[in-house]
Amino acid sequence: MSDRDRGRIVVGVDGSPSSTKALRWALRQAAATNARVSAVQAWQTPGVYGTVITLVPGEELAAAARESLDAVLAAADADADAPDVEVDRRVVGGHPARVLLEEAEDADLLVVGSRGHGGVVGSLIGSVSQYCINHASCPVVVVRDTE
Repeated sequence: MSDRDRGRIVVGVDGSPSSTKALRWALRQAAATNARVSAVQAWQTPGVYGTVITLVPGEELAAAARESLDAVLAAADADADAPDVEVDRRVVGGHPARVLLEEAEDADLLVVGSRGHGGVVGSLIGSVSQYCINHASCPVVVVRDTE
């Protein structure tokens, strides 16, 4: 089967327990369907907080995102849920929801974690998973971080 014939699963990774669970789910799904996985970690320059301006160079933010993605992937590999799955690592600057939607434009499936914010908090802070559900061009699986 050529790469063109294989499915592609995009999974959002940010180092949180819910995104780690989402990655493990995506790896198992990819193993079951002979798909490839694109593990995507987005980063963005923080805005102004109060009267203090955070000045962190983009290169440092990108490097930290790369290290975070590598650590999560190493932990997932150690679990050996899907040892033979091809994983493409992507670190992309931009708002996480927009980055994931762009990365998943030609994907068969988008997998994201959910930290479980609901009610008023969820509606006020916004939710990457909720945004992806409403705007993705492919099916979306939300893996909740429930204990």
